[in-house]
Amino acid sequence: MSAAATWVALIVASAVVFALKLAGHLVPKHWLAEPRVARTAALVTVALLSALVAVQTATRGNELVLDARLPALVVAAIALALRAPFIVVVLLAAVTAAVLRALGMP
Repeated sequence: MSAAATWVALIVASAVVFALKLAGHLVPKHWLAEPRVARTAALVTVALLSALVAVQTATRGNELVLDARLPALVVAAIALALRAPFIVVVLLAAVTAAVLRALGMP
């Protein structure tokens, strides 16, 4: 892909995101108060965050990799399930990844 095509794609994507954000502000408040809409919005948020975590944890470039990030994510999930404070969750995951990498895991 050329540099010009990349810039065009970036500008178009930015315009679309801006338009969606603007449309969100123009939606009447009583539409957002419906339980079905609120439930759907909450589920979409969780799905997007889950997809982001999965991609950042299990991929490098265009390939699927299993490295120290996956066990660190499992440790973080367990800490969250046990209702640990967020900073503790982050520190446990970081220490897990660091120890595994020090032991030779990629």
